Amino acid sequence: MTDTAKPITPITLPKVQHPEKEEEWLKKSLHKWLDEEFLPEAVNAKIAQRASKIFVRQRLEGENDLGSLVIAIIAEMRAFDFSRSFYSEFAVANAVSDLILDSLGIDRCCGE
Repeated sequence: MTDTAKPITPITLPKVQHPEKEEEWLKKSLHKWLDEEFLPEAVNAKIAQRASKIFVRQRLEGENDLGSLVIAIIAEMRAFDFSRSFYSEFAVANAVSDLILDSLGIDRCCGE
């Protein structure tokens, strides 16, 4: 019996309705996550602000695919100086994805 890999179903977010609220929610939620995951650091506020701006700008440009939004955050956060942080662009993008999935009530366990 062979195990065939199933492609991951894309997650398409609804069109952005209130970009300012979405950005503020993501900034606060990500900042809280960053502070709670390891240690609260001053740089966490800057990371959360930058990631939330990238996310919302991409959404305003019409990108609603969560996977593409994660890739955009990784690509644009590469220019951020993470030397004073426990995090990387990958950890930040994954945290954003998890926060979005949680807010939508989508179970992110086990690829389901």
